[in-house]
Amino acid sequence: MARFWRTYVPVSRRKNQAKQFAAKLAKEGQELKPIELTGRTIAKTFWGKAWCENLENYSDYSNRLPRGRTYVRNGSVIDLQVAPGQVTAIVSGSELYRVRVEIEKLSQRKWRTITRDCSQSIDSLIDLLQGRFSEGVMTRLTRKGDGLFPKPAEIKLACSCPDWAMLCKHVAAVLYGIGARLDEEPELLFTLRDVDPTQLINQAVASENLDQALSGDAASSLADDDLGALFGIELDQDKTPPAKPKASVKRKRAAQPTSKAAKEPKRGSTKTAVKKTAVKKTSTKTAKKKAKK
Repeated sequence: MARFWRTYVPVSRRKNQAKQFAAKLAKEGQELKPIELTGRTIAKTFWGKAWCENLENYSDYSNRLPRGRTYVRNGSVIDLQVAPGQVTAIVSGSELYRVRVEIEKLSQRKWRTITRDCSQSIDSLIDLLQGRFSEGVMTRLTRKGDGLFPKPAEIKLACSCPDWAMLCKHVAAVLYGIGARLDEEPELLFTLRDVDPTQLINQAVASENLDQALSGDAASSLADDDLGALFGIELDQDKTPPAKPKASVKRKRAAQPTSKAAKEPKRGSTKTAVKKTAVKKTSTKTAKKKAKK
């Protein structure tokens, strides 16, 4: 049976189409987050590379992944948003296609196992608090089978294109695009599996792990102020409160407002006093005149 294949659209035309679409959404208040690569390398950091390598180990995906690499490299993934348990994307092909990747949230049982194993691999608590994972922790988090990466059975794929295959080239491009995005924002891996990375710190500072984590020289090199900033608390270094300085007598006197009204008599009262004095003088002169007569 003959299949209907859409007419091939050059990459330049696809990019122009994507720009027009992005401009239209920008007017509506929506902002796209495209996957933009420099050169042909999709992922450069540990997190991005580990995601892509894990993806390529899935035999179910092997036939369709090469086309996806081509699409993500030429900038066809014009939008990719990561949320807990799902990735939504827009891919520019013959038309603009919407892709949805749903990933099962990691169970609490598996996450507790991961955090417990990671706490035993922490060489320095200081590195963990500053967002730097040791090699042992990173290897455990990305371990095939029981790490943070999902298995094929935990992934549901959907695309609005007419391709009958479960994993079309647009979906494959999005899966690679996730690896590229992890290069920039590795914390999105925790968002995608809906787990709290701060629980790694909570487990690390548990009583049974704290001594081991702080045994290195790195712990002593961190000042108390730095620890307070990292933990988000205030550390009380001096229990004796500073004595309050006594206010000087001069300062107290200066602080008292001087009543201008108390020093200067009112204008109206002054005029009244003058009038009374004039009346007295007049009455005295009149009395003297009467006495002479």
